[in-house]
Amino acid sequence: MTSTSSSSSGSCRFADYFVLAGIDTDSGLEPDELSGENFDQSPLRRTFKSKVLAHYPQNVEWNPFDQDAVNMLCMPKGLSFRTQAESREPQFHSFLITREDGSRTYGFVLTFYEEVTCKQICSAMQTLYQMHNVEQYSSVYASSSCSMDSLASSIDEGDSTSLAKLQRYNSYDISRDTLYVSKCICLITPLPFMQACRKFLLQLHKAVSSQQPPPLPLESYIHNVLYEVPLPPPGRSLKFSGVYGPVICQRPGPSELPLFDFPLREAFELLGLENLVQLFTCVLLEMQILLYSQDYQRLMTVAEGITTLLFPFQWQHVYVPILPASLLHFLDAPVPYLMGLQSKEPNDRSKLELPQEANLCFVDIDNHFIELPEDFPQFPNKLEFIQEISEVLLQFGIPPEGNLHCSESATQLKNLALDDLVNDKKNGNLTGNTINMYELLKGNETLARLQALAKRTGVTVEKMEIAAPPTAGKEKDTKCRCSEEELRDYKLAVQLREVFANRFTQMFADYEAFVIQPAQDMESWLTNREQMQNFDKASFLSDQPEPNLPFLSHFIETQMFATFIDNKIVSLWEEKDPLLRVFDSRIEKMKIYSVRIPTLRTSNYQKSTVLKEAAQAIEQRLVKIDHSAIHPHLLDMKIGQGKYEQGFFPKLQSDVLATGPTNNNRWANRGATAQRRKDRLRQHSEHLGLDNDLKEKYIQEARSLGKSLRQPKLSDLSPAVIAQTNWKFVEGLLKECRIKTKRMLVEKMGHEAVELGHGEANITGLEENTLIASLCDLLERIWSHGLQVKQGKSALWSHLLHYQESEEKREATVETPVAAWPERRRSETGLNLPTLRVSLIHDMRHVQHMSEIKTDVGRARAWIRLSLEKKVLSQQLKQLMFNHGLIKKLYKRYAFLRCEEEKEQFLYHLLSLNAVDYFCFTSVFTTIMIPYRAVVIPIKKLSNSITTSNPWIGVSGELGDTGVMQIPKNVLEMTFECQNLGKLTTVQIGHDNSGLLAKWLVDCVMVRNEITGHTYRFPCGRWLGKGVDDGSLERILVGELIIPVVEEDLSKQCRTPPQLRSPTIARRLSTTSLGGKTAKPNAGQIQEGIGESINNIVKHFHKPEKERGSLTILLCGENGLVSALEQVFHHGFKSARLFQKNVFIWDFIERAVAYFETGEEDEESQVNLLQLKDCSRTFCPYVNAINAAPRSIGKDGKLQLLVCLGARDHLLPRWIPLLAECPVISRMYEDGALLRDRAMVNSLIRVLQTLHEFNITLEASLVKGIDL
Repeated sequence: MTSTSSSSSGSCRFADYFVLAGIDTDSGLEPDELSGENFDQSPLRRTFKSKVLAHYPQNVEWNPFDQDAVNMLCMPKGLSFRTQAESREPQFHSFLITREDGSRTYGFVLTFYEEVTCKQICSAMQTLYQMHNVEQYSSVYASSSCSMDSLASSIDEGDSTSLAKLQRYNSYDISRDTLYVSKCICLITPLPFMQACRKFLLQLHKAVSSQQPPPLPLESYIHNVLYEVPLPPPGRSLKFSGVYGPVICQRPGPSELPLFDFPLREAFELLGLENLVQLFTCVLLEMQILLYSQDYQRLMTVAEGITTLLFPFQWQHVYVPILPASLLHFLDAPVPYLMGLQSKEPNDRSKLELPQEANLCFVDIDNHFIELPEDFPQFPNKLEFIQEISEVLLQFGIPPEGNLHCSESATQLKNLALDDLVNDKKNGNLTGNTINMYELLKGNETLARLQALAKRTGVTVEKMEIAAPPTAGKEKDTKCRCSEEELRDYKLAVQLREVFANRFTQMFADYEAFVIQPAQDMESWLTNREQMQNFDKASFLSDQPEPNLPFLSHFIETQMFATFIDNKIVSLWEEKDPLLRVFDSRIEKMKIYSVRIPTLRTSNYQKSTVLKEAAQAIEQRLVKIDHSAIHPHLLDMKIGQGKYEQGFFPKLQSDVLATGPTNNNRWANRGATAQRRKDRLRQHSEHLGLDNDLKEKYIQEARSLGKSLRQPKLSDLSPAVIAQTNWKFVEGLLKECRIKTKRMLVEKMGHEAVELGHGEANITGLEENTLIASLCDLLERIWSHGLQVKQGKSALWSHLLHYQESEEKREATVETPVAAWPERRRSETGLNLPTLRVSLIHDMRHVQHMSEIKTDVGRARAWIRLSLEKKVLSQQLKQLMFNHGLIKKLYKRYAFLRCEEEKEQFLYHLLSLNAVDYFCFTSVFTTIMIPYRAVVIPIKKLSNSITTSNPWIGVSGELGDTGVMQIPKNVLEMTFECQNLGKLTTVQIGHDNSGLLAKWLVDCVMVRNEITGHTYRFPCGRWLGKGVDDGSLERILVGELIIPVVEEDLSKQCRTPPQLRSPTIARRLSTTSLGGKTAKPNAGQIQEGIGESINNIVKHFHKPEKERGSLTILLCGENGLVSALEQVFHHGFKSARLFQKNVFIWDFIERAVAYFETGEEDEESQVNLLQLKDCSRTFCPYVNAINAAPRSIGKDGKLQLLVCLGARDHLLPRWIPLLAECPVISRMYEDGALLRDRAMVNSLIRVLQTLHEFNITLEASLVKGIDL
């Protein structure tokens, strides 16, 4: 909602125009083709063109009159005809016109029926009826195979087109029927004073329909409201005169919430609280919102109600609360929108063809029913929030589930059968029918629940009005200042708005701390706006309570949030945007009053504390009126022209209404200068008042993605304009794609990106998920742009299914030789993984087999995530987009998918995403079954290529493990299926040492996820077998993800450079014989290695929990803690072979334990021993437990386990000095060894102590079978 002060006014008058629209007797009956009505309907049901018959004054400079738009919105369905047999109650509705600069002007319309006096029109209607009846008759006649018997029988059976019915309903006979046609009177105002305009128009209509002529000619009242009634000043109320009584309006003060004059009560009654909060959440997340009702005023009430609740944010996209029938093609817009559509008859949702529904929130207002998009995050603290609103509603006697009767604007919804109502848990909203609803609903469980709730909250049930609202009593009531009911509505609305506003004040109390202030001046900031980060999203999110993150991470990506932050930055140079000013002052106040430290976030729900004050402010204004306008008076009119005829709106004298009084009142002058100043500021704050054209252009572009897309120009509907609009949509989609992919790249590349000067350092998994979800949403919108016929809720998935069908047909016709595949699988290096086939159809089949996903939208999203993870999104969409035959069949000429150049650019942007690694499929679908393939690769040159023992492996990942699986002997390759393991971390490999050729030298194990194609290599390079190496029969291997080499044929298509990786140090083989020829690291390098490994673990724990990755790799992987400590233990280790047998570090540890447990030493070390024994109580049980474990791990494996357990239980800093002090060390280590250097040992202890604050948990595969 645009704020009040930036309303469209250079105007300081209450109303800008008075408009009269209806039938133009000169041009007669013109069918309205644009409304797309079908001519099968009877002539009374068809739409005919309406015209603006008169408007006063001709023009005002600050709000040029847009004839087409006003005509279209005054009578959105054109003229409608009635006969005396039908109801002709006057109907009130409002509309708004949004100008290109975002400012708004409001219209308030009363439509009533006037008798048609023009004979030509009556006879034209008669002729249309005769033609219609002949056509209907002949079609019935033709369908009944020309036999009169069957014609008769079809009538008897009550055939839907039967003649009897035709005659009964479609009757207009010029001789016996009176024909009536709709006409409307309308006020166009700069501010939305809905209640006041409604009263004024109703009184005007009453003057025409009553038997007595009005006290003064109608011109006097219209002249008065146009020229002599000023806008009330902010914070004041104003009274002016209608035909029969005073009309009151009021305007909030500068520190209050902006003006809102629609009945918010009605929006809550129509939808029910739960639905309204869900709709509110969809609007905040900028989805496509379509409101649907038979009643225009309901569309307007809900649209304005929901957008006013957004304070301090403003809806930034297409906003058309009443979409005229002629503009239905706007539903095709691939952008977020909030539109209202009038339903032709009750329950016709099924006939409504919507171009895309993947991201659509559909609100059927009359049936209080809402269709939500799939999986969107819930509003933070939703339950407490709903509870707080319920309390406010119940104080005013309104049941939170929606009311049983509805408001005065309710159309007579006869379609809601009463028995449906009783069974309806959502509590239907019936119009004010005369049935005693209370009697009807006595047995209703919902009502019983509400009564119980009401008793608890101390509200008497008598207050709940369940009977029809008394409309007759209303008119008498207008004598008093402001009717009781209106006052209650105003108080309720402001309290509800305060509850919503308070949520945002709490949620964004510290937002200012995260605004990145620009270093340059306004002009250069605006020029580079698009490249700039202006809000520190990652830090902001890291400050929020965990449950709020899913919603907030989506919300801070929206255009409305971006514009809010932009306005904050621009307020450095210019006066604050009014909404921002009010919001900031509230945060200030909250911080002053709140005892808590301003920067401390609390997740406790805090209710609004200002409800009473807000209601009192409005009540004071309405009870004690501040200003009164001049009374209407006789004008200088020609005698006899204002002839009065009951039931007909008179032809007004245009000369007296064309201009205002000449003496220009004082308020007009004073108001004008104030207004000019305000207007200047508004232009500034809209950044439209900047001097030169160039700046203007930058600013327009800077404000958003295609500001031009925000608001369709309603008045111009030539094919050229429609084509141009679609072209803008295509450009907008492409630009959005560029920005989104760039953002995903920059975020994902993390630290390198920061060094290159691209904004924030860390991306959270949450944020990544949000970005990917918004990419999915963008692809859905692109695929639904310009669809010929919509099929299913997801346009992308529907296209994929068409593609799949055509490919499968093609495959069936081309006979493929059976042996074609295995040849492709040949691998150069003997045993290796066969290449994985990259195929769009295969990926689709994987997704189709996922029973967890139930909907097309879900399948499309899963497919996008899978393609992104496999780095084939661009390549596969290319196959889809360049299947020209299929595209032509499915899409209209103007569709995005048929714009060749844009498609190329689009694919190029998506291709850039191949530069980063995503796990967006694996990490989201955690419960699906995935096929894996594992291959064990032995070192052939040095070992038997066959082994007689029975090998086994177990694979572990971040989400689980497989347990032990036997490998078929001598095949060394197996496939297995298990629940998603996530990113793989370790493989356990071993054998049972049986047979003669039991020893086995393994190079590595390769494991591949057969759906995503991710391949992990688990290096080993050691023997498995008794009496060789360290005697190990099983090893735990730590894996690394292999970056795939792009196959030849693919690399031609995608020219992404290979990913830049830091060179990895070739994985060293654990020292098998310590006399090896490898260069040993020196003391400095070893200390550096320790520091780095511990640093990595500390960093790991400082990341948010969901993004930490595998701790096992940091402990046992290359450059992990275990290998760093091994280096310490190896330094200066005496490696003499005893009887050709290697000595291992574990031997030293076992001897130390033996020493502590037996303690056979000479006298002098006795004292020393006692102290050590004390410390060794924690050490020996661990070593013994590892030796006693029923596992065949070798000596190096045992050392690894000891280090891991010591790290977990924070005992390493106690064990290191213990081993350094143990006398055994002098026998096994040289004098210069690091372990014998006191200073080095002390610094090692200090470094290891930094791990104490972290809670280290070990993977199950590491500690299996250890009993401590």
